[in-house]
Amino acid sequence: MYRLLNRRRRTVAALVAAVVSGSVLATVPASAAIGGPGLGDPYFPDDGNSGYDVSHYDVRISYDPAHTDRLDGDTTVTARALTRLDRFSLDLKGFTVASVKVNGAPAKAFSRSGAHELVITPARPVAKGSTFEVRVEYAGRPDPEGWHTLETGGANVSGEPHSATSWYPSNDHPSDKATFALTATVPDDWTAIGNGLPGPESVKDGRRTFRWFEDRPMATYLSTVAIDRFTVHRGRTAAGTPVITAYSPDAVIDAEAEAQQTEILDFLAAKFGPYPFSSAGAIVVGASKEPNDGPLALETQSRPTYGSMLFDASMVHENTHQWFGDSVSFKDWRDGCVAECFAQYAGQLWEEHKGADLDQDYYRSEVEEYRNDPSFWSVKLYDPGPGKELDGALYFKGSLMLHALRRTVGDEAFFRTLRTWTRDHAYGNASFRQFEALAAKVSGKDLKGFFAAWVDGTVIPPRKYLYPGTLGTPAR
Repeated sequence: MYRLLNRRRRTVAALVAAVVSGSVLATVPASAAIGGPGLGDPYFPDDGNSGYDVSHYDVRISYDPAHTDRLDGDTTVTARALTRLDRFSLDLKGFTVASVKVNGAPAKAFSRSGAHELVITPARPVAKGSTFEVRVEYAGRPDPEGWHTLETGGANVSGEPHSATSWYPSNDHPSDKATFALTATVPDDWTAIGNGLPGPESVKDGRRTFRWFEDRPMATYLSTVAIDRFTVHRGRTAAGTPVITAYSPDAVIDAEAEAQQTEILDFLAAKFGPYPFSSAGAIVVGASKEPNDGPLALETQSRPTYGSMLFDASMVHENTHQWFGDSVSFKDWRDGCVAECFAQYAGQLWEEHKGADLDQDYYRSEVEEYRNDPSFWSVKLYDPGPGKELDGALYFKGSLMLHALRRTVGDEAFFRTLRTWTRDHAYGNASFRQFEALAAKVSGKDLKGFFAAWVDGTVIPPRKYLYPGTLGTPAR
């Protein structure tokens, strides 16, 4: 996620939990076998469910921008049971749930619990190891934490750490990634854009249905739909990847910036390895009806979402996430550096590509600026603490750390580490602790002191870790 952050105010405001409406429809004996109500994330312990592993989402929605308080949804979740399930839960905020079926049979009962739990009791227990389907039909007003209405009358989905629960039931945690199909029906003069590649469109009774499919596993917060009277441009990267870029009516269409988008993708592929997805591009939305509603940009998988216009710093950041954060996702929310440290440093690599001297123009000047700012150095890059999972230190301090690592191990080992990381963990989840081990293995160096100072330290690193290699050369 890319934001224009005040460099003296880095902490992202805590998200406020919304209260989910809905009455309890049934109770289940406490002795019933259930998936754990949460996947064990220490920052968001209620997110997800440990009883199953989702393989695919088939999300079907109908939305009329003239009636922005209502979305009709019909979502089927395909999963594998990791234990016997007498009951289990999905994450869904709000909505009136009309029907729940498990393997085609009406659920024995379903109820709402807490802020976002839809608790389901199947007619028959789901056997451990079996693949099962859950179909949920629902309707109502989407939750504004992830669903944003636009001044144009359209809408888009973006949000981190949460957004998926605002429009479909899911196992809402980055550790449970799944492929994703979207079918969105809107009035005929509107367009729906999603993740991945488009499928066939159809028109019936003045309404148009759009289909999108993301064939690589995706974390739920990276899924999106955007509905507007879009202008859509199509192209390809040098490697032949389709590039689909959609602009809201009030967004800026800049042909030069759009051309730079493919240049950036090709540049990043040269640094990090082949582009990991079947499509690329952008969703450029205009103003939201609510001020400060949603991030300036978010790395929605295969097609990042941007506010108002494309520009190079944001495009570099969000497209780097396609490798770091989207293809290789973090295991839990302690590990935001797996995404943000690399995406921020990629911006420096792009500046270097354009001629900047990173040692002097970037690294030394930044260190000197924040040398006497203890709040900057106090945030850990791994496990920064609840409420700090997207702290600005992951962006700025993390970027400095990576440049110092590059100067410690040398360019050949540094970029070989990045390419090995994106290859070995493609479409999966990994922790920064694994990156530390990989960097040491590839470089053949003992990096324990370096990472202890930079990643786990809460003060400015000692000089030998702060100014390694050419960084120790006096400034010109």
